[in-house]
Amino acid sequence: MRVLGVDPGLNCTGYAVVERTKSVKYPLRAGSKELLVMEAGVIRTAPGDTLAVRVRKIYRGLCQVIAVYGPQALVVEELFSHYRNPRTAIMMAHARGVICLAGAEAGLNVYGYAARRVKKAITGSGAADKTQMQRVIKELLGLKKEPSPPDVADALALAVTHLQAAARRV
Repeated sequence: MRVLGVDPGLNCTGYAVVERTKSVKYPLRAGSKELLVMEAGVIRTAPGDTLAVRVRKIYRGLCQVIAVYGPQALVVEELFSHYRNPRTAIMMAHARGVICLAGAEAGLNVYGYAARRVKKAITGSGAADKTQMQRVIKELLGLKKEPSPPDVADALALAVTHLQAAARRV
């Protein structure tokens, strides 16, 4: 199974394509060869551009990733319901909307996970910080260096969380 994890953001959207090469044992062990990172990166938009231009760039970028890597599922971080700055939540929702659209138009099942659930699944603590997430993802996936920026680590974590959850359901 191949999964596209996406960490939504209007300025920087992290994405990662992770493939399960064998049946995933739970819990995943550090450096296991059960999961293969096929691609990971970010889609950046210019703050000076209009909202329409920025969401189009995110949409087109993800459509290209989907076309090249052919994932079976798309996993996106859910919105947190109690933002201190409602404007941030609204801007994040725009990015999340086009991410869901890209997945739906490609015929993918689209799943959402709360950030706390992902952090708990990856680190054992729902309150893990960005640095801890980067460090644990590096170890779990046997990467040479910590994924950077943190948006990439978050996208990898979303994909890994979904693959672990899918393995437990089988």
